[in-house]
Amino acid sequence: MTASPLGDYLRGRRAQLTPEALGLPVYGRRRVVGLRREEVAMLTGVSVDYYVRLEQGREVSPSPQVLDSLGEVLRLDHDGRQHLYRLAGLSPRPEPPAAVEEADDSLLELMLSWRDSPAIVLGRAFDVLATNPLGEALFGGFPFSRNLTRSTFLDPGARTFYPDWHLVAENTVAGLRLADGLTPGDPRIREVVDELRVKSADFVAMWEQNDARGKRLTEKRFLHPEVGHMELRVHVFDVRGAPGQELVVYHAVPGSPSAEALSLLGALAATRRIG
Repeated sequence: MTASPLGDYLRGRRAQLTPEALGLPVYGRRRVVGLRREEVAMLTGVSVDYYVRLEQGREVSPSPQVLDSLGEVLRLDHDGRQHLYRLAGLSPRPEPPAAVEEADDSLLELMLSWRDSPAIVLGRAFDVLATNPLGEALFGGFPFSRNLTRSTFLDPGARTFYPDWHLVAENTVAGLRLADGLTPGDPRIREVVDELRVKSADFVAMWEQNDARGKRLTEKRFLHPEVGHMELRVHVFDVRGAPGQELVVYHAVPGSPSAEALSLLGALAATRRIG
């Protein structure tokens, strides 16, 4: 019997896999459900004795390298990998970023159903991966760049569009710094940071503050060229199926002047689509 949550988890995941799924040969009748301990040990690159001690709770300090290998062998997804590391008392190593960031089609379908709330999906470096029509209209079709970090610092109109530009800029840099720490060496983040370090003294000053924090429920003011001033609540959600992506939803207080302006913006956008 196992004597630790880590051992229980390993044994449970081992029972969910078949040798065929991992390309292992099968000889004769098997007396265990799923993989044998010997097979997991071989694929992980540890001794059988070491792996048995892990399952029995007699080994409680596996290295990150062993956990990485176990995660691959046991076919753990993002949540499973996080859970494995927590059971071992460690923080998981960052997963390699996807070569191409894309928003899930089902998430886009959900966003399209929100006709009164602008919504956008952001990648790790704050690339706009998807929007609903009102989200597209809120940002005017992203005329300068579909990367919000670049737009904030390099678009001359950003300081008018965001009446509280300095606060928006600081929050953007702090979010980018946090993302950089979660995925060290991410090529897209490095590309954006390297460009802005050359082109924006404001970015350099804020980046060197080393402030790192994620977006929180807050309010943001906009001065939209078509409908004027709006004060919108901002809700940010992690996209569980795509670590590093964020769903950002904007909302106006019902009955407020901002809600009226947002409704007018939606009507103008719809008219343009029909035309």
